[in-house]
Amino acid sequence: MNPLLRIYFFIIIFLFFFSFTATAQVLPLPNAHAHNDYKHAHPLQDALDCGFTSFEADIFLKHNRFVVAHISPLLKKQHTLETLYLKPLYDVVTKNKGRIYPNYATPVILLIDIKTDAEQTYTALKPLLEKYSSMLTRYENGKVIPGAVTIILTGHKPYKSIGSEITRFAFIDESLLSVEKNKYATSICPLASTKCSNIFTWKGKGKIPDDQKQKLIAYVNIAHLQGKKVRLWASPENEIVWKMLLDCGVDLINTDQLEELRDFLLKRFSQENLGY
Repeated sequence: MNPLLRIYFFIIIFLFFFSFTATAQVLPLPNAHAHNDYKHAHPLQDALDCGFTSFEADIFLKHNRFVVAHISPLLKKQHTLETLYLKPLYDVVTKNKGRIYPNYATPVILLIDIKTDAEQTYTALKPLLEKYSSMLTRYENGKVIPGAVTIILTGHKPYKSIGSEITRFAFIDESLLSVEKNKYATSICPLASTKCSNIFTWKGKGKIPDDQKQKLIAYVNIAHLQGKKVRLWASPENEIVWKMLLDCGVDLINTDQLEELRDFLLKRFSQENLGY
């Protein structure tokens, strides 16, 4: 690239990012998923401040309350799905006139990892989702109607209930390893996930073996042909792995390192726009 053009593009990119900072906005990152988001100092808010568009919360049904915790809900009685996620998201949507980010029309994802019985938990969860239905993506009479937030259930998954409902405000995270069977439509499973070790044994150092990379690409392509997004979890946390996942078409990068992934994605975005 011509040196003068390169300087020009750097100035444009700088001004672009500065404009977001100056107006107290952030750049939404379509590939950023906050794994176990509730473990951060400020659940949800830290991820929103970094521009994340997907957030994960583990829940336990205890005495008709949905306690957000990783292992023991007894120690986190005040941390509920409503107080940590649904109510704050609703407040943001209200403030931004129907969106999580003013400049981002695509629904963000709230991935709810059910740790208790699938059907029992979902039955109890439905009234709470209906309470916030005005901001949620819904399935109604055979159609998916986008909202500001899409609820996707993982962990213990209520396939029976979800598959039989005419109207609902939740979807399911399918196993990526089962997409070859094409058993579930995107109206049921818009996302397909699996643990990275189910696809490759590469540890994120050096070059990934070609056969393992091609295996991942094959699964991603099948999922994409069905209109499903792809996420791997428990993958090594470094830029080499993140680049490989994006290059293979993985949609959501699963991370505990919010700021590091944000910086990587912003850098990648600027490089792509500079033609590197």
